[in-house]
Amino acid sequence: MEVIIRPSSAEAAMLAARLIAAALRVKPHLVLGLATGRTMEQVYDLLANMELDFAACRTFNLDEYIGVPPDDEHSYRSYMNQRLLGRVNIRLTSTHVPDGMAPDLGAEAARYERLIGEAGGIDLQLLGIGEDGHIGFNEPLSSLMSRTREKALSPATRRQNAAMFGGDADRVPKRALTMGVGTILDARRVVLLATGPAKAAVLARAVEGPITAMISASALQLHPRCTVIADEDAASAMAQREYYDWAFQNEPEWEGYRP
Repeated sequence: MEVIIRPSSAEAAMLAARLIAAALRVKPHLVLGLATGRTMEQVYDLLANMELDFAACRTFNLDEYIGVPPDDEHSYRSYMNQRLLGRVNIRLTSTHVPDGMAPDLGAEAARYERLIGEAGGIDLQLLGIGEDGHIGFNEPLSSLMSRTREKALSPATRRQNAAMFGGDADRVPKRALTMGVGTILDARRVVLLATGPAKAAVLARAVEGPITAMISASALQLHPRCTVIADEDAASAMAQREYYDWAFQNEPEWEGYRP
């Protein structure tokens, strides 16, 4: 795992966008795993304005609310179409979001896993982190070997997502379909972006604490190529800050990304 700390949320988002753009330029048929949430909005706005060629790219979103139609403004399909997919030259048939309206959710989860496999697996997975440490909607006690499945959302997650439902946590759906922790760990590269002081304590636990099902993001310590990008606020509780900064300044991989 690598940890890169940038001075602001804007600079953190820019680094994440640049990593995705670089991967797409190297591999035009990139299979890209996507996340939603306010943290990602800057990243998607940057990507949409970079004049990248998404024509051969395929995407898979982490999750979708159960019982929310794809054309509903609160669905993650709608979010992705508005924030990124409708703004770049990608074929919508090449973009995938779990179907939260499927009559058989178990079958839908299996179909989603099959689609990822048929695409050759995810090349680069973009992640955020929830305030309880979840990635995707893998809430506390999610198996670190879990696959795409139906999951109950915690009260903390529903409160965190209330802003997208007019500030009313009671309007946030109680369940979602999500890629599992094991599904996420199968990606060849992972980029986790965290910004803001609300993420500081849990990000430090995920990166520097023990691997535990209570914090599904801690499983990323097992990934062979995971980059965590944080702004100053989100990184404020980390104990090994000096080393992270030294590594960023000295590792050859980051030569073209340093100021």
